[in-house]
Amino acid sequence: MKTRRRGGVPDPGTPWDEIVPGLWMGGHHWVDPTGRWQPVVVGAEFDLVVSLFSAPGHGPAPGVPHRVLPVPDGPLDGGQLAAVQEAVRAVATAVAAGRTVLVRCRSGYNRSGLVVAQALVELGADTAGAVRKVRAGRSPWALHNELFVEYLDVGLDVARLLVSLEALDSS
Repeated sequence: MKTRRRGGVPDPGTPWDEIVPGLWMGGHHWVDPTGRWQPVVVGAEFDLVVSLFSAPGHGPAPGVPHRVLPVPDGPLDGGQLAAVQEAVRAVATAVAAGRTVLVRCRSGYNRSGLVVAQALVELGADTAGAVRKVRAGRSPWALHNELFVEYLDVGLDVARLLVSLEALDSS
């Protein structure tokens, strides 16, 4: 399959993938089997869509609950980690209630992986197991942002406290 690569990371080969029953992870683009870059447009396939990156025209359909919480694919500040925690709570609650949820970002690797992995932890998985499930279900490239794995390892509450303390030290 021909893929475009940014920084050695191939574009995803699917629009979205189911990580555990009812919990899906995806992005805003993918490369089809012919090697063509395709936009991912979400309709009404899911009961809830959480977007950590958004672009016009990518859905979801009107009437589908859509939480847009833009965060960078890089170091997060305390407010951004709080937004991630809010997204995690919404995702874990919806999945526990039997709803289908799509968590997406640009490629469906890092930001969505952070939320999905932490939601799995909230639902009872250990951190290492959650990261393995995300990578096995979406791509070996999922959570290649090691800082996000560090956030998961220390816990989002502790990560949020640490980055807030760092911000105080630098002011």
